[in-house]
Formats: sequence, C-alpha cells, structure tokens
Amino acid sequence: MSSFVDRMVRAAKLDSSLYEEVEKDATATNQALLVVVIASIAAGIGAGIQGHIAVGLTGFVSSLIIGVIGALVSWFIWSFITYFIGTRLFKGPQTQSTYGELLRCIGFSASPKTLEFLVFIPLVGPIIAFLAMLWSLVAMVIAVRQALDFTTGRAIATCIVGFIVMVIIAAIIGALTAGLIVLTRMG
Repeated sequence: MSSFVDRMVRAAKLDSSLYEEVEKDATATNQALLVVVIASIAAGIGAGIQGHIAVGLTGFVSSLIIGVIGALVSWFIWSFITYFIGTRLFKGPQTQSTYGELLRCIGFSASPKTLEFLVFIPLVGPIIAFLAMLWSLVAMVIAVRQALDFTTGRAIATCIVGFIVMVIIAAIIGALTAGLIVLTRMG
C-alpha cells in the first residue's frame, strides 16, 4: 500500500517519471482505478458535508455511489477519447502507446482531486477544490505527454480537443436524458 500512496504523491507532485512508470506497469491499472474512486469519494464527501447532507444519509450514500460510477465511466470515456485523438489526430513521430497505458496515466492524474473533500470549508473550500481541479488538469497534460511521448504543446492540444468532445458527448447525453424524462412524464 505504501507504494500506491507514494505513486499518488508523486503523481500529485507532477513527477513525470511516475507517469512513465505506471505507463509501463500493466499491474498499475487497478491502482489507477483506485485513484479515480478515492478522488470521486473525496469530492462526494466534501460536497455532502457542504450541502449539510440535506437529502439525508440514504441520499448522500446514493449520491456517492452514483458519483463514483460516473467518475469511472468518465475516466474510461475520457481516456479513450484522448487515446483516439492523441494516436490519430496529433500523432507524433515518437507516439507509441496503448489505451491501457494512457488509461493508467490519466487515472493517476486524478490524484490532486482528493483535496476536493475540503470544498465544505467556508470561503476557502471552493477555492481549494478549484485549484485541485486545475492541478489535476496539469497532471493530466503531463500524463498524456508521457504516455503518448508528446511535446507539452501536443499534449495540451490533445487534452483541449478531448475536453471539447467530452462536453459535446455530455450535452448529447444530457439532452437525451432530459427528453426521455419529459416523454415518460407525458405518457
């Protein structure tokens, strides 16, 4: 467990050698998954405390479960989109990676988001959560750069295009979900 915690700390320190290490370590996929779960639970706990658990304990627990599932699905989709964009659109002469390598690296880039549990602290909590999100985005750029053997500029471009694609997908899913809700209420 200490090597796992050490890896999370190194990921948060933006240690590029950590991303090279987990890229090559196929057994680190479960650790990357655990980082995503821990980060989403931390964010969920912070949000629950901030909302004073207004929906009750059952609502809080179900929100945590839905949040973790959502974070995992987003991680898989975001990693795939980034992999596709990085290996097809922005592929460089050195680019050689697998989806699993990028999945692991992006999973570890969520390490700084564990600080999002502090969102409940008045005044500074939202600032800490925002900074943790930015920190995680910087870590993601480093993760993409290392996993895809990119320049930093190419990694940034890949992340930006991937983000735009994710927003479009989320908007489509949101519109479809809203449409289904309206249809079920009408019928």
